[in-house]
Amino acid sequence: MGAKKILMITGDFGEDLEMMVPFQALQMVGHTVHAVCPDKKKGDNCPTAVHDFVGDQTYKEVPGHNFTLNYTFADVNPADYDALVLPGGRAPEYLRLNDEVISMVKHFVDEDKPIAAICHGLQILAATGGIEGKTLTAYPACGPEMKLAGANYKDVAASEAVRDGNLVTSPAWPGHQKWLAEFLDVLGTKITHS
Repeated sequence: MGAKKILMITGDFGEDLEMMVPFQALQMVGHTVHAVCPDKKKGDNCPTAVHDFVGDQTYKEVPGHNFTLNYTFADVNPADYDALVLPGGRAPEYLRLNDEVISMVKHFVDEDKPIAAICHGLQILAATGGIEGKTLTAYPACGPEMKLAGANYKDVAASEAVRDGNLVTSPAWPGHQKWLAEFLDVLGTKITHS
C-alpha cells in the first residue's frame, strides 16, 4: 500500500511520550509525519509535559522536552493527508477550542480516514461531534465526556488499545505498543522479520 502521509496535531504541554514516540516510530517505518501546532510554524517548539503516576490521586506533570515542529500549521491542507494522530496531554483541552483544528479533524472523521488518538487527544474528536456510536477508549477522566458525546466508551487498562474501523485509541502512553501496532495495521503497514 506504500508509505502514508500523516498529520499530527499537537500543542504546548502535550504529553511528551505521546508526541515523541508516534512521531518517531511512524517515520521509522517509512511514513511521512507532519507535526503541527496552531499559530506556529516549521522549526518552532512546543514544550511537552511528562505525565506519570507516583502515588497521588492523579498523574503528576513534570517538564518534558522542547518538541520541534516540522511543518507549518497554516500550510496544512487536510485533503493531502492519509491519516491523523492526536496525542494527549493538556494541549487537547485548548486545541478543541480552535475552529481550524476542529475543521481539520472533522475532515478525517467525515472521510473515514485512519485516526490514532490517545489519552486526552479524544477530547478533540469529541468536540467534532464525530464519535457518536464509535467504540473507543480515552484517559479515564475523559470517559464521561466520551459517553456524553455518544461514544461507546470502554474503560480498559492503560496498556491496551481499542479499534473501531479506522479509529484506534488508547488510554495513555503505556498502550503505545498495541496502539501503534493497530494503527500500522489500519494503515496497511507490514513489518516482516527474516
